[in-house]
Amino acid sequence: MRPRELGISFGLLPTGQHNAITDVPGVRVGNTSLIDGAAVRTGVTAILTHPGDPFLEKTPAATFVLNGFGKTCGLAQVAELGVLETPILLTGTLNVPRVADALIDWTVRRNPEVLSVNPVVGECNDGFLNDIQGRHVRAEHVFAAIDGAVNSSVEEGVVGAGVGMTCYGWKGGIGTASRLTDGFALGALVLTNFGAPAELRIDGVPVGRELASGSGGGVGDGSLMVVIGTDAPLDARQLGRIARRGALGLARTGSSAGHGSGDFIIAFSNAEPIPHYPPAPILNRRMLAEDGPAITRLFQAAVEAVDEAVINSLFAARTVEGRDGHVRRALPVEQVLRIMKLARP
Repeated sequence: MRPRELGISFGLLPTGQHNAITDVPGVRVGNTSLIDGAAVRTGVTAILTHPGDPFLEKTPAATFVLNGFGKTCGLAQVAELGVLETPILLTGTLNVPRVADALIDWTVRRNPEVLSVNPVVGECNDGFLNDIQGRHVRAEHVFAAIDGAVNSSVEEGVVGAGVGMTCYGWKGGIGTASRLTDGFALGALVLTNFGAPAELRIDGVPVGRELASGSGGGVGDGSLMVVIGTDAPLDARQLGRIARRGALGLARTGSSAGHGSGDFIIAFSNAEPIPHYPPAPILNRRMLAEDGPAITRLFQAAVEAVDEAVINSLFAARTVEGRDGHVRRALPVEQVLRIMKLARP
């Protein structure tokens, strides 16, 4: 069960139907999980921002680098132009070039006239559990994740890019959550691979201090990818403001963005896709006014959704044994609930 279903609260705003990034209309998520033999523990996760062709209908977006110890692909052009032109893919660190190559293939097959494309790929290092040097993700795995993406409930934990990840010393992976405000939906999807056990906080309760001795390892460094999507009509500048608020959600869980942690946040809006072939020299576009309370509530939604998504990734993950007999244990949920009950009688 997800922590919300077990009585743990996260903020004030209501969730969407699935409490997932797919509550943003048009957003889809797909996963390919690779679990083979004793050493392969990796995969790929795809986030599609809207139902159309992502290259022909580009998605306004922004990025925020909280700590740049990472090997992402494509973020520089997003920061410069303020748009995405491919799905967002997440994977293990050394898989990034192969995933980016497959994403280019997927794009040019749909658009044979393309001469340049900016594949966006995020990563975390799954080398503790996975044979990372084997670079086991192939093009067919990327295509399967994209083509199998759905707009319903999102599988969490040990799935897709999250198969080999660690969060606060426990088994981590994929997590997601959403919020509704002012007629808009905002959702977050996270790939968690960061944090020291004693740092973990849930709804403000320092549960990690009680759990640290049994976690089996983990340090403050690591990596984290956050993807925030919304159907609110925001431009790239406004989305940059949303992305930065995602860092506050991470802080609520206990993160201090350690020296060796690659912490990246991508925020997008699918309300007003930008045509690759503009019909006129000037585009007339909607944009949310910032002199009212709606933008502040979207900031709040981003903080709450990221916070809950991280904890969801922990509650969903199961114990995994990987290469060389390495083990990451599942979060002891019953013990967490006892600690929470003592703190919130």
